Amino acid sequence: MQDHQLYQRILGIEGPWQVERVDLQLKEGEVHVYLTHQDNREWACAECGVLCPLYDHQPERQWRHLDTCQYRTILHAEPPRSQCPEHGVRVVKLSWAEASSRFTALFEGLAIAWLKHASQKAVGEQLRLSWDEIHGIMERAVERGLARRQAEEIPYLGVDEKAFRKGHKYLTLVNDLTRSRVLYVAEDREQSSLDGFWPTITAEQQASIEAVALDMWDPYVASVRGHLPKAEEKMVFDKFHIAKHLGEAVDRVRRRENKVLKAEGDERLKGTKYDWLRDPASMEGEQKREFAELRKSELKTARAWALKETAMDLYDYVYEKPARRHFHWWYNWAVRSRLQPMKEVAAMLKRRFENIITYLRHRITNAASESLNAKIQWIKYTARGFRNKQNFINAIYFHCGSLDLAPSPTK
Repeated sequence: MQDHQLYQRILGIEGPWQVERVDLQLKEGEVHVYLTHQDNREWACAECGVLCPLYDHQPERQWRHLDTCQYRTILHAEPPRSQCPEHGVRVVKLSWAEASSRFTALFEGLAIAWLKHASQKAVGEQLRLSWDEIHGIMERAVERGLARRQAEEIPYLGVDEKAFRKGHKYLTLVNDLTRSRVLYVAEDREQSSLDGFWPTITAEQQASIEAVALDMWDPYVASVRGHLPKAEEKMVFDKFHIAKHLGEAVDRVRRRENKVLKAEGDERLKGTKYDWLRDPASMEGEQKREFAELRKSELKTARAWALKETAMDLYDYVYEKPARRHFHWWYNWAVRSRLQPMKEVAAMLKRRFENIITYLRHRITNAASESLNAKIQWIKYTARGFRNKQNFINAIYFHCGSLDLAPSPTK
């Protein structure tokens, strides 16, 4: 069997294409495979698929293929152009690569498989790819994955933000809480950032939305109200963001009180910041005993902590009526506590209460979004940061979008 016949078999090249010759370049560590096609045949129009006469050829192009025994393998061919009566002159689709790629489908598929499990740096080193080539592969994968995404029902959405870099540079993310996947990513965290999501779903998908978990960021709230029918019944201010606001209020009380106590030589609150934010059930030994004494003390911080814990009891209720009574009682306690940070957070929760208690109807949180955020943080870490925001967005879709990323050449 001659070398061109061998590569015809190895590459799986089928008619009308055939391997014309193979050049082995030992010094460069490369194998160059030249493809040609049979003459006098018709070609399918890339737009409509109708068989059309050959018009001419593009200049020779090259495609990186899977290595042959550690030798870089490069395919060469002159892509034909067909002349369609309806669409005019079009470059035909090739069986081994997508139109915009400089890699064969098999090579690009291998790179995608590796990129799912390893850092871009590691994949680049192993496959001898540049950063730009890796980003190009990921961008094409995301484009085809988004184009293939089916219009499935999305009963529960989560709206969240993710810091891109320091200096208040954010991305807005919309997540499918049922399937734990990212549906949409946009720059910034303005109303317009979230407004861009709604046109990407069908009317049927919008009608399938039962609830949206989000924080109390006004631009997000305005976007949901402006696009989602019966938004007030469907918006659920996230439980964990509520806990965060309460925890921050407790910490403000602690900082003020600690300053006063230290001036008096009392260091009971020294080094206790995170104790007041943790679940006591996770503490052990001496730390647990010391915190039990602190929370039973006359300290203002202990009262603030009790307010925080009691506020979160709201989420244990099954029915709205007793939950509303609980909140009314808690609110009166908070505003009479003489603890300004707790009074302020109580006033905020009262203003937002109707979209807090919706939790009891829908029982959703942004916990799935937080899980995705952890994965996104891993993406940032393994890439050692992203200079280009669009590359970061593509990486989020690539790893968190549950997309069908594989290239699909023609057969």
